Formats: sequence, structure tokens, C-alpha cells
Amino acid sequence: MKPTLTSRFLTGALLLVAAVTLAASTANAAPITYTAILSGAAEAPPNASAGTGFALVVFDVVAHTMEVDAWFSGLTGITTASHIHAPTAVAGVGTASVATQTPSFIGFPLGVQSGTFSNSFDMTLASSYRAGYLTGFGGSTALAEAALAQAAADGKAYLNIHTNVYPGGEIRGFLEPVPEPASLILLGSGLVGLGARRLRRRR
Repeated sequence: MKPTLTSRFLTGALLLVAAVTLAASTANAAPITYTAILSGAAEAPPNASAGTGFALVVFDVVAHTMEVDAWFSGLTGITTASHIHAPTAVAGVGTASVATQTPSFIGFPLGVQSGTFSNSFDMTLASSYRAGYLTGFGGSTALAEAALAQAAADGKAYLNIHTNVYPGGEIRGFLEPVPEPASLILLGSGLVGLGARRLRRRR
């Protein structure tokens, strides 16, 4: 018998759920990925910069690393620093002190209006943090790392790019988690349920 559109839909959805479930079962304590869209409008207070940017931040609390990749262009001023601030009092708004190394991420392009950046940081090293941030945790890099990871998870961490025109920050963006396997499983389950309802209506 020729498979119907609904049966093919159900088969595809079931395969999706099976594949994602397998991925989830092997992804315990996997690195957590965040993205951030950077803009002047996202600054506090907002500014009129036409600059734009995008950042990808990956926390691996097992390997104790933080990978930061960023792309930016169209800045009004030239870059003077970039780092992650955390935690704000409320998710997605407000300002916070710098949590990562100062005056800027090592290797971040300075004195430019556009550029790219990629570096991986060993979060067991004191040099990966602002000295004052680390002092707030009694000098413990383990506690500092856990707090920074939690701030990101809570939506209270943002990546900021500072320039000579906007010393307080020209463009920034709060870290937003990339959907984890569990969310994809729920999506797949929803697709299966939708397909099943369609199949019942056809009978």
C-alpha cells in the first residue's frame, strides 16, 4: 500500500524523536552554547550606533573552558575593549561589572571598526577573570566559573564591545541559550501528536 502523506509525516517525526533522544542520552554535561546579537539599541542606555555584531559563547564546565567567537562591523568609534559583564540584577536588562579578563579579551582586535575574534579560555586560571570579580569569590576560580555560568543560564550576562566614542559600550547583547536536545525532543513529540491527530481525522 502506498504510504500516505500523514504516515510519512509520522515516520519522519518518530525518526526525529529517536535521533534526538539518542543525542540527548550521550550529551550529559555537554557544553552549553549561547548566542548574542549585539547592537547599540541593546546598550543601557541605548545609543544611536549603526554598529552590529554577533557572538557565540560556549561554556564547558567539565573541561573548564569558555570559547568566545565574535563578529562585528559598522562601529561609530574604534574598539577599546570587549568582555563579558555579569550578573545584572534582572535578566535581559540593566548593567553589571565586568566578569572576564580586563582590560579586554586577549587577542580581541582593538583600534578597529569591524573585525572578528575567536579564543578559548581556561576557566581554572585567575587570568580569565577580572581581579575584582574573582576576589568576590574568595579567589576561587571554581566558584567564579560556576557563578559566571549561572549568570549566563539566568540571562544575566552580556557581551559588550567598547569604543572611544562610547566608552561605556557601543554594542552589546545578552547571552541567549541555543535550544538544547530536550527542547528538540519536545518539538518532535509535538510533531508526532500533530500527525496522530491528522491521521485520526482522516479515518
